[in-house]
Amino acid sequence: MEYDVIIVGSGFAGSTLARKFAEDDKKVLIYEKRDHIAGNMYEEERENKVRVHKYGPHIFHTNNKEVFEFLNQYGQWYFYEHRVLGKIKDKLVPIPFNFKSLELLYEQKEAEEIKAKLLEKYKDKTKISILDLVNDEDTTIKEFGNFVYKNVFENYTAKQWNIPVSEIDTSVINRVPVILGYDDRYFQDEYQYMPKEGYTKLFENMLNHSNITIKLSTDVLSDISIDNNKIYYKGEEYKGKVIYTGAIDELFHYQFGALPYRSLNLIFENYDINYYQPTSVVNYPNEEDYTRITEFKYLTNQLVDNKTTILKEYPKSYDYKDEESIPYYAIINDENLQKYNQYFELAKEIPNLYLCGRLAEYKYYNMDAVIERALELYKEVRD
Repeated sequence: MEYDVIIVGSGFAGSTLARKFAEDDKKVLIYEKRDHIAGNMYEEERENKVRVHKYGPHIFHTNNKEVFEFLNQYGQWYFYEHRVLGKIKDKLVPIPFNFKSLELLYEQKEAEEIKAKLLEKYKDKTKISILDLVNDEDTTIKEFGNFVYKNVFENYTAKQWNIPVSEIDTSVINRVPVILGYDDRYFQDEYQYMPKEGYTKLFENMLNHSNITIKLSTDVLSDISIDNNKIYYKGEEYKGKVIYTGAIDELFHYQFGALPYRSLNLIFENYDINYYQPTSVVNYPNEEDYTRITEFKYLTNQLVDNKTTILKEYPKSYDYKDEESIPYYAIINDENLQKYNQYFELAKEIPNLYLCGRLAEYKYYNMDAVIERALELYKEVRD
């Protein structure tokens, strides 16, 4: 069979594009290095019948109606608003930091003074960057900002990235704002849902099309090569579209060196109790070596009596030579972006090669953003 489109990777970027091209009556071949579809979104059931996210927790949220309507075709959903607690000063307080967090950690009189000043100074806003608070000219607001920065951001960020927080790109810090009110939801998006049967089933439905063929446990570089800005598939020049969602440095054999990422050591633990903690995720910004604990029954909405599974996340460096190491988070700085741009310039010279996704574009995407990007790319390159 001759394929019109070859897609590398079966995560959200690759699977979204595969489905859209298949519906255009294009023959699509997906290469997936792992032995399962769905990329890092993959879910599996453990021996205690609790379904877990194998590569860490994923919560769907978006303000993009097109993205939600696209996904809604492939499974049922249930309403879910994500709430996170953080261990600060031996108390569990809402994260992002909000007025309830403030009241739990400050004496009442001081808390009321801080709230009043925040509402006066930022009366047109519902949330604000911690960086704005620490740079505020008002002493009370500035001291409050420094308290939150030190206890919520500084150590957590240093653990996650293994560099001083001062060296972190500001976009990373701004992902978690300070909420100016009592809204204790982690996200404020219009659409907040979880797939009723899990993400794996969602991907199975999305990829269930007669025009889609999937090769699991297969490295695309065993069948594809690039020479003189042309793509060769099994030794023959391939003129169809190749959409690449994998690591761009691997595609070009690391000729400019490996792009750095942060990875995770994921430790699952089973317990013979109904629940381990009071909410789905508890962050540990300070003393502990792990950054957070996830309890999956809150996310999967399962009823499993006297059984639960938690996940502890220990940040670590990514080693591209280690097959067990997984690149989770691109380390965004000028040096790394310059290296990425060298790879990107190579990719631009190949007319039928298209990049999409976290690894191919070396950037942080929430799942809704990567689906949006895939839908946009499809519109750009469809015949």
